[in-house]
Amino acid sequence: MIHKTHGQAPRRPNIGITPDFSASRPDSVFPSYELRAAYPEAVLRAGGLPLVLPYSDDAACVEAYLDRISGLMVTGGAFDIPPEAYGETAREGLGPMKPSRTAFETALMRGALKRNMPVLGICGGMQLLNVVLGGTLFQDIGLEVPGANSHQQTHDRTQPQHPVDVRDGTQLAEALGRGQLMVNSTHHQAVSKLGEQVVVSATAPDGVVEAIESPQHVFALGVQWHPELLLQTIPLSAGIFRLLVQKSREHRR
Repeated sequence: MIHKTHGQAPRRPNIGITPDFSASRPDSVFPSYELRAAYPEAVLRAGGLPLVLPYSDDAACVEAYLDRISGLMVTGGAFDIPPEAYGETAREGLGPMKPSRTAFETALMRGALKRNMPVLGICGGMQLLNVVLGGTLFQDIGLEVPGANSHQQTHDRTQPQHPVDVRDGTQLAEALGRGQLMVNSTHHQAVSKLGEQVVVSATAPDGVVEAIESPQHVFALGVQWHPELLLQTIPLSAGIFRLLVQKSREHRR
């Protein structure tokens, strides 16, 4: 029997997404995983199949996850990476931490990069990408970056806060086009020293690094803003997820 494939939609690659974790909430004493719906919805719209990855400290489980996904998205959250992860100690301005989440995401990201699997880091996920590749962070922009603007907007996060300049010749420019783009801003930390062979692909007007990537990998991109919340207001933002899905589909044909 001949199976016709003409006109069929492209295969949806599995995109692993890391959730946040809450030990308890006002409405429940039971621990729960939490994931803003905008993350998987952005992957679905881009042609991927989102899979949420519960935490594990078992290396074999991490490898099993990586066996089953074609791309990885590490999300953001209201917490900081332990400074010991980048060879520093806590300074004034450091926020709350979630060591178990960071340990899991670090193992997952290291494994994905070792396999040359496409990786997208969003907000805190971008900061982790820089740390995993050997870089460091400003522990608090307001205290450590002279002349920096506020990067924690108080208005609706589906609306932009400031522009970024996207550098030509980068994968970010491939996804969004080069030049200026408006983005939202919800972070108090930022990239300080770049990781090994990491390049800056976007900056804010005050010089704060807003996107990084690793040319030594097929696709390892980090953005400091939340493009998943801007799909309606800044439609160009969808290009980031489309490129992740495209690279993931090519990674595992």
